Amino acid sequence: MTDFLEQLGSILFLDIETASLTEKFDKLPPRLQEEWIKKEKLIKNAEEGKVEPGSLYFDRAGIHAEFGRVVCVGVGFFQWKKDEEKLIFRSKVFAQEDEKELLRDFSDLLGKKKWILCAHNGKEFDFPYLCRRMLIRSIPLPEPLQLSGKKPWEVRHLDTMELWKFGDYKHYTRLELLASIFDVPSSKDDLDGSQVNHTFHLEGDLDKIKKYCLKDVEVTARVYLAMNPQPGMEQMEIVHLDE
Repeated sequence: MTDFLEQLGSILFLDIETASLTEKFDKLPPRLQEEWIKKEKLIKNAEEGKVEPGSLYFDRAGIHAEFGRVVCVGVGFFQWKKDEEKLIFRSKVFAQEDEKELLRDFSDLLGKKKWILCAHNGKEFDFPYLCRRMLIRSIPLPEPLQLSGKKPWEVRHLDTMELWKFGDYKHYTRLELLASIFDVPSSKDDLDGSQVNHTFHLEGDLDKIKKYCLKDVEVTARVYLAMNPQPGMEQMEIVHLDE
């Protein structure tokens, strides 16, 4: 129990929300427009459909770090309140119009402790996306995101989707499905990932995205606990830290 609590306190649960780099395709720099059209051809070939050049940009660019941007990073970590025998989950969100400042603030947090990073599908999406956007914005990678030269066991990354695979490499499981089977409250009440680009660019409602992102962080943390059941940890208090 003590060892588990010690490791649990070192885990930084996170989730990112992303959007297309610009609101419209024609606002992209010309060289990136050319590259997106090439990328779009691969998407169209995979879907066997015909669309006008640039027409997939608004709906698809956000998931590609080269054509997208980070609009929100939500994080959270556990603290064990021994006197009350209760877990406290402290969460915080980084979100602003200036992506470079957002990523710089997040990078500063990663440098304050030897964190273990945990996200759902983080190894395939969140972690590499953050690395790519930081380098594009000329931000040195903080130690927890540095992979070069490290042995596999030296990389402190956890992925709840990978943990649920149990070695089954062909199996993809949505976070919402894991939340459902473990009876964890859903984060998909006011917003889902497919609506973030519209909410950011067309509605300008960053607060709505922040709330959704923090809920996903909380769901990921609760799913992780459900996958590592420990007696006496049923109670959990949520504390949102000020930005």
